[in-house]
Amino acid sequence: MGTVYPMGGKAKLDAKLAGFNHAARNAPWFVLRDLDQDAACAPALVKRLLPTPAKGMHLRIAVHQGESWLLADAERIATFLGVPVSSVPPAPDTIPNAKQALVNLARRSRSRELRAALVPAEGSTASVGKQYSTVVADFTRDAWRPAVAASRSDSLARCIRALESLGR
Repeated sequence: MGTVYPMGGKAKLDAKLAGFNHAARNAPWFVLRDLDQDAACAPALVKRLLPTPAKGMHLRIAVHQGESWLLADAERIATFLGVPVSSVPPAPDTIPNAKQALVNLARRSRSRELRAALVPAEGSTASVGKQYSTVVADFTRDAWRPAVAASRSDSLARCIRALESLGR
């Protein structure tokens, strides 16, 4: 739909949100952020971060993390990781730390290469492997099916509807 501006984390995104909101007075802006553990629910976080949204501002919150949306396409994520589909959590929107759930699934992968990319090295303080972002982005672009995932993730379904409304 337009230019994508990766922020490099929620702290950087939150710091720029007022500027995006200002820009949304003249053109539509769609901003996506993880809920993480920053509020009890998405509406409370939106109200705190953006108390007076501009007419063109659309702030959507992934419950709890964007990885829950990837896990919602259970068949494709299981195939990608080389794990049984039955090992993928059945209700991804309820997982407080979907990123950790994805890494834990990767620990069980038959692919040594995927394990090395997604799982942090033993003794590391990192929560993910060094190639996590690249591999997850590749999966998202090449294999993930948002429409299928939306059938198992209400927060993704709402986000897709919000995006579609921008195109009208």
